[in-house]
Amino acid sequence: MNDNKALIETFYTAFQKKDFKTMTECYHPDVYFRDEAFELNGKKVGAMWHMLCERGADMKMAFSVQEAQGNVTAHWEPKYSFSQTGRFVHNIIDAEFEFKDGKIIKHIDSFNFWHWSRQALGLPGLALGWSSLLQNKVSKMAMSNLQKFIAKHPEYKD
Repeated sequence: MNDNKALIETFYTAFQKKDFKTMTECYHPDVYFRDEAFELNGKKVGAMWHMLCERGADMKMAFSVQEAQGNVTAHWEPKYSFSQTGRFVHNIIDAEFEFKDGKIIKHIDSFNFWHWSRQALGLPGLALGWSSLLQNKVSKMAMSNLQKFIAKHPEYKD
């Protein structure tokens, strides 16, 4: 098995166990992460996973890792109650990675925001989930929550 593929399998297995420390160890110190809610660098990426692991008490997740022509990708499907509304979400996410020094240096997650928002937010997500207005609002809220989390966890401050 390719070392990078094994690293990604370690990452998602740790996520299933809500083991944010192992997840963070899979990242290069200069990591870049982006999805529909976050755009982060360095220690803030680990802080995000720590926060999500703590908030996702009922989260269950299945994943698969693929390797083709030296590229490693993942498909993962978390099922959880969204902490802001208590609504059940089944998200479908595809991830792309780049590696440096045996660690993840770039991690891009992609998912259908409208599909997620109608589950997580109900009627507002159904009506406005296609708009950048709602996506920007959700992203601002997520970043604000992360900043509050980091304030309580000084190990993530730059």
